[in-house]
Amino acid sequence: MEHIKTSKLQNFIRIFLGLFMITAAIGHFTFQRTDFQAQVPNWVPLDKDLVVILSGIVEISLGLAMVFLTQYKVKVGITLAIFYVLVFSGNIAQYLNGTSAFGLDTDQARLIRLFFQPVLIFLALWSTGAIAALFRNKK
Repeated sequence: MEHIKTSKLQNFIRIFLGLFMITAAIGHFTFQRTDFQAQVPNWVPLDKDLVVILSGIVEISLGLAMVFLTQYKVKVGITLAIFYVLVFSGNIAQYLNGTSAFGLDTDQARLIRLFFQPVLIFLALWSTGAIAALFRNKK
């Protein structure tokens, strides 16, 4: 994919998402480990702690890539969006199972959270210029 020019706002959001991912990854390894384990759906055939550690490694990698790998920002944005789609099942499982984690201790709070995942997906694609790149390649 060719280089896509992004605005200052897009760059700010891209860096913000990267720092958000790095912070989330630190939480996977430390102070939010139990909360993240509570989000792993029961149907996942791996130890929940292993899933949390592995997803934390992915998150820190994607976060660092969002901040520093600007020459690959479109590919990183698409990859982050795919990651957000993949982990959405954890948010759905948290809602369906009524699992309290991250301070979400009501069905209403867990339901509201579900609506933020599409926003994250959009921001990952928009902030990196991936949406523009995908439409440009359609022409």
